[in-house]
Amino acid sequence: MPTSRYVSAREDTALRARVIETRALHYTSGSSPSEDRPAHVRAGSALGWFGGRIAVIQDDANFVALVEAESGRVDALTLSAGEGGVRCFDDVRGNKKHKLDLEACIVHGSRLIAFGSGSTGQRERLVVVDLPELRAELIDAGSLYAALRTRSDFAGSELNIEGAALLDDDRVVLLQRGNGSARGELLPVDATVEIALSELLPYVERGGTGALPALGTVTQFDLGAIDGVRLTFTDAAAHGNDLVFLAAAEASPDAIRDGPVAGVALGVVDAAGTARWTRLRGEDGSWFAAKAEGLLFDRVRADRAFAVVDADDPQRATELIVLELEGF
Repeated sequence: MPTSRYVSAREDTALRARVIETRALHYTSGSSPSEDRPAHVRAGSALGWFGGRIAVIQDDANFVALVEAESGRVDALTLSAGEGGVRCFDDVRGNKKHKLDLEACIVHGSRLIAFGSGSTGQRERLVVVDLPELRAELIDAGSLYAALRTRSDFAGSELNIEGAALLDDDRVVLLQRGNGSARGELLPVDATVEIALSELLPYVERGGTGALPALGTVTQFDLGAIDGVRLTFTDAAAHGNDLVFLAAAEASPDAIRDGPVAGVALGVVDAAGTARWTRLRGEDGSWFAAKAEGLLFDRVRADRAFAVVDADDPQRATELIVLELEGF
């Protein structure tokens, strides 16, 4: 089995992170009933710079929101309809089990790849979007997710991919969120695994068939806790040679159901493998306690980043928040 490592993260007072702006995301063109699209962006799980705009990946709606950072314009990239010909999935409709659960993404050149969480068989798919046509393709990646499950040091008791980042142009880092429930002797773990982009791209281009990309080094993390609630990964982004991560202290019973959030941390894993984090503060200086997902650095200022707040409420607009960072 490839190398496995263990890292214990520590809280670091030299790091600071706070929210300085909040923007509710509403589609500029309003709703589209024929496409089953509401007037607001109803979820947010990952972010990426794509064609000069911020792509907001949604876990329970078959749309990618494309946000112009300066003007605030929000357009919709419509994905294929799901079970029953609809594009929105939730407990109210009773169709949540059919959602794609896209939770992570990377952007390489003119291509965006979004990853399903893998928490159920329905969620073992990738969405691939290419510029300039904005053509979206849905790929069954069951063989890749099956391989990830064989690495129990990565998947733990319940596979739940919640983040991805591209480092050094060829290292794709997938983040496993350890918010699942125990299964026999297997416990939930927070971990990362590395995959070579040069091996992932041919797999994607073959539609999820042929040779699998090799699974490289797995690193397990003890991220600590906030108010007695374990921190678990919600996303990450490359920042120079470092991996900067978001983590939420969410008291969820398993990898599928949501729970109350005690707090959010922003941390960094440096090239030496040391992990540190700081608790996120809100605009008023109080501790931020909404589930922040998706992390994306500003293209101009290295001390600014974006995240999205997913309220897990289909009636509420997802919020894009701007973060000011110190010490990263």
